[in-house]
Amino acid sequence: MEARYKKKNTCGIICLKYLLFLFNICFWLAGGAVLAVGVWTLVDKSDYISLLNSNFYSASAYVLIAAGAIVIVTGIIGCCATLKEMRSLLIVYLVLLLCIFLLEITAGVLAYINYQECFPFCHQLDNELRQNLKLTMQEKYQQPGQESITLSVDKLQQEFKCCGSQNFSDWTESQWIQRAKNQQLVPDSCCKTPSALCGRRDHPSNIYRLEGGCIEKLEDFIQSQLYILGAVGIGIAFLQLVGIMFTCCLCRNLKEDLY
Repeated sequence: MEARYKKKNTCGIICLKYLLFLFNICFWLAGGAVLAVGVWTLVDKSDYISLLNSNFYSASAYVLIAAGAIVIVTGIIGCCATLKEMRSLLIVYLVLLLCIFLLEITAGVLAYINYQECFPFCHQLDNELRQNLKLTMQEKYQQPGQESITLSVDKLQQEFKCCGSQNFSDWTESQWIQRAKNQQLVPDSCCKTPSALCGRRDHPSNIYRLEGGCIEKLEDFIQSQLYILGAVGIGIAFLQLVGIMFTCCLCRNLKEDLY
């Protein structure tokens, strides 16, 4: 009877062990995905960062990179603790899981509930977009030493199919347009089919005149990304509950580490 109970208990521990190991692999992959999104934001979306006089975007990307790195390290600790069946290391892993869980729940809830109610970072983002994008376009586009800004504005207008910050008329106050000797009305990147000097004609059939300003398109894009990140964060957090339960069960069934 005792041998049967011991065998049953051993089988239970083995099942828990491999279930927790499988969870840690998934958790590690999720951390890698978060890390990749942070790196992608810095590399691919760095053009948009240069259009705002703020560190908000880069700070957000670094937070994602840090969070991904923490999750990867936690997953590695979990795998080692599970394979070696070290109760003390499992407890460390459990504490890390709980901390990450609480942080994700807090961040996700704040992103969803407080976005329209004085959530400081979101309001800061909105104000920065409205205050800086128009001035950046008007004062720095096609100016000496501002080649990166020029490329960023061109990429923004082409990718989001827009012209100007609020609308195409913003370009009438641009320093480049006012000094231009080629009779440009808008940059060539405002054209639906960009070509040399196509910006001399501002008819709706030629430029993105009726599609709305870039600021609205950029705000919608950023808000959608924030909501997606919030939803993913909450989803991963509840997935961690499974890992926490597996860890608690395995800790309870394992004996104290022998030294």
